[in-house]
Formats: sequence, structure tokens, C-alpha cells
Amino acid sequence: MNNNPIPLIKLVGAGPGDPGLLTIKGAEAIRKAPVILYDALASKELLEMAAPDCVKVYVGKRAGQARMRQENINELIAYYATQYGQVVRLKGGDPFVFGRGQEEAQFIRELGMKVEIIPGISSCIAVPELQQVPPTRREYSESFWVITGTTRSGNLSNDLSLAVQSSATVIVLMGMKKVAAIAQLFEEAGKANLPAMAIEKGSLPGEKKVLGTASTLPQLIEKEQLGTPGILVFGEVVRLHPHYDFANIASQQKAQNIRA
Repeated sequence: MNNNPIPLIKLVGAGPGDPGLLTIKGAEAIRKAPVILYDALASKELLEMAAPDCVKVYVGKRAGQARMRQENINELIAYYATQYGQVVRLKGGDPFVFGRGQEEAQFIRELGMKVEIIPGISSCIAVPELQQVPPTRREYSESFWVITGTTRSGNLSNDLSLAVQSSATVIVLMGMKKVAAIAQLFEEAGKANLPAMAIEKGSLPGEKKVLGTASTLPQLIEKEQLGTPGILVFGEVVRLHPHYDFANIASQQKAQNIRA
């Protein structure tokens, strides 16, 4: 055990899934960690980087599965930090993008412990980019929204109603199960034909995607059986996908067959 009188907790972003997209600093923290409290990671290979005697504790949250309460996670952080002097809190994506990392950092500071933030590559940018779709590009989109599709109340975020009115790219995390309601917002805004894309398990070997429009996206996701974790992208930048023109024609035909 480390006898450091002031424990240190490192909040580490694991990135979108591909272990090669973990930052060098994040990998170093994992290798040196005496304890790792980890979320439902997209790639367990990250844990294989840890030392053989590292204590690994699963505290993950995944849609549709039993969820550990944040209060219990905080208790574990405090316990292991006190016992070992240093803890890595490994969180998917980036710890501050819908990851409650700031809440954990505040809790740690209130205990009088030290906290270090090691950012991760967020899926909201990385996954579309791996499909060669940029969040912004001149003449296509001057900005982008990143919105959660699943709020604490279970309802759609009010920000979505604002986002669909803009010309910005709209990227929705944790929204696969709400895609029909999200698509309806775009349709009501007169944007049924806005290019759209859904990606499941982005950056991983089992990655799947569909390309279409805001109105056809729900049917395409159902047809191709895309699940979670996944992200949704709505915006003119989706046209920049290398296969969009072909896929858009095919998606319209598939949607018509589904409705028939």
C-alpha cells in the first residue's frame, strides 16, 4: 500500500472503444494503478494493461442492466483511495462528457483528496470521424450539438427541440432507443430528408452503421438490427460519407419496402 497521506484519484477517459485510441497518459495511469474502478468498457483489453496485482473493481452502468448507484461508486472511490493511496477511475469516452466525471471530481475534492483529470477521446467526435464524417465543414455546418438521448427523467432533452431548428450537426449519444421520437422532431421541423447516420459499437471490430435520412433512420436501424452502444448523427455533413449517395438511394428503397 501507498502511505501517501493525501490520496490521489485519477479520472481517466478510456476513449470510444478501440484500445489504440486510449491516450498515452491514460495508458501510463492504468499500468501504474494499484486499483482500477472501471465502467462498462467497450474494450476489456484496456484492463489487460494493468499490473498483475492490480485490484480491478467493476462499477459500470449499462442501459438495460442493473446499475450501481453513484453514491455507492463514490463510497468505493473513498474506500480504495484510503486503503491504497492512489486509484484510477476508468470511464468510457471522456469522463466529463455525460460521464458524471465532474461530480466525482467534486466529491473527491470535498474529501480533501487530490484529483487528476486525464481526458479521453469522446465517441461524439471520434466515431463519426472514423466514418470520414466531420462534425463541421465549410459550407456544410458551422457548429455541432452533442446531446444525450436519455435524460435522468427518461424524457428527451429539451435541447433537442432547439437543436433541430439550427443548421448545426446534431450528434446524439445514448439515443438509439429514442430514435423514432428524435426523428419525429426533425420531421416536424421540415427536415425529414436531412442526411442521417447511426453507428453501433463505433471503432470496434463489430461496428455497424446505416446511412439514410432523418425520416428513414428508425426503420433502417430496426431493419439492420443496430443496438447499443451507439450514436446518431443528423446533418448535411453526413453527405460527406464516402458511401452516402449510394446508401441514401438504397435506404429510401428499404424504407418504402418496410412501409409497404
